[in-house]
Amino acid sequence: MKILGIGVDLIENKRIKESIKNYKFRNRIYSNKELKQSSLYKNKVGYFSKRFAAKEAFAKAIGTGFRNNLNFKDIEVINDKMGKPYYVKTKKITKIIQKNFNTKKFNCFLSISDEKEYSTAFTIIQSI
Repeated sequence: MKILGIGVDLIENKRIKESIKNYKFRNRIYSNKELKQSSLYKNKVGYFSKRFAAKEAFAKAIGTGFRNNLNFKDIEVINDKMGKPYYVKTKKITKIIQKNFNTKKFNCFLSISDEKEYSTAFTIIQSI
């Protein structure tokens, strides 16, 4: 197993607090599943801030940022039944990682956290 990419991001929560008031912003950045799952969380700013940071960290981990047809909505962060966040391996994301790293099988690891003023995310992409 080999680490293919690492990404980290830190965001000031007040940026997202203002942005999520805008319907167009929410629909441009977050997937339908993420928007639906947000209804389960009382702290909406923390929920959306951590996901924004996770998307930024992922784009850094693959080494391209948001270019070459990669958009925020392509990167989807969902929580499992125990609450652990994870990246959804869509066909598009799989294709991008396989092409960028010349690998067939991979895992993505995500850790997210927030405090009152900031949210952060850390991503590792590893070949299997």
